[in-house]
Amino acid sequence: MSQKIPFTKIIPVIILFVLFAIGSRFWVSVPAGHVAVGTLFGAVQPDAYNEGLNIPVNPLLKFHKFDVRQKTHKETAQVPSQDQLQTKMDVSVQYRLNGAMASNILKETGSIDNMIEVQLKPKLRSLLREQGKTIKRAEDFFLEETQEKLEIGLTDALSEYLEPKGILVSAVLIRDISLPQFITKAIEAKKEREQEVEKQKAELERYKTEQQQLIAAAEAERKAAEEEAQKRRVLADAQAYEIEKINTAIGNNPNYVKLQSLEALKAISKDPASKIYFIDGDSPQPLPLMHLSDKQ
Repeated sequence: MSQKIPFTKIIPVIILFVLFAIGSRFWVSVPAGHVAVGTLFGAVQPDAYNEGLNIPVNPLLKFHKFDVRQKTHKETAQVPSQDQLQTKMDVSVQYRLNGAMASNILKETGSIDNMIEVQLKPKLRSLLREQGKTIKRAEDFFLEETQEKLEIGLTDALSEYLEPKGILVSAVLIRDISLPQFITKAIEAKKEREQEVEKQKAELERYKTEQQQLIAAAEAERKAAEEEAQKRRVLADAQAYEIEKINTAIGNNPNYVKLQSLEALKAISKDPASKIYFIDGDSPQPLPLMHLSDKQ
């Protein structure tokens, strides 16, 4: 037979369960990177609860949690320039929620998503149009100094507008720029012409270098020819001087010819093919005579 549990034993269990259920209402745990805002019967409480365990709290409060970590919002807009052309621009806004102002955000917009839709997006698009009108030509958007100017201007203006509303903007970055198609084609054609001009300049420079090398080689050959001609002139002058000295010596000293004749005869006598030589003794200047034939 089943036994009935006395009611007195059930009461403590019921009390513990009720205490646990009600007791959890006296504290709130907020995740890392978040803040919690409480409402009491729809009335927003002025103070936000930071991450971690917060005790004690009013058990009647209803909590709304906000993510205060760094986030990025991406936006694409058509930006006009002074030449009345529309340039497509992709930008990224790096921002985070100011946790100390989470109560105001909940009261005014309800959530951070509503805050982005109501405050950030419209202001960002308006600033893009205003900043774009300071650019004279659409193609100037590609200039580095233009992009830096736009990023700084957008960051400063957006920060000034959103900071009092509870959003802290750290940077506005330009991701991509798309010019009108006809301008893009014109820029590409311009680049092609510039590349062709650079190619022609390089070819002209190469031809100029080759011509300079040829001129240098011709100059070197001319100098070499002049040096060779000078060398030959010096050698010819030396030979002429030698001949002149010999002729002078012969004219001044007749015995010089006899001495040279004897030297020549001595050299001839050493030739194994020599035969019989005759000297005209009656001649004042006898010279050796070569044999006329083997029969003499």
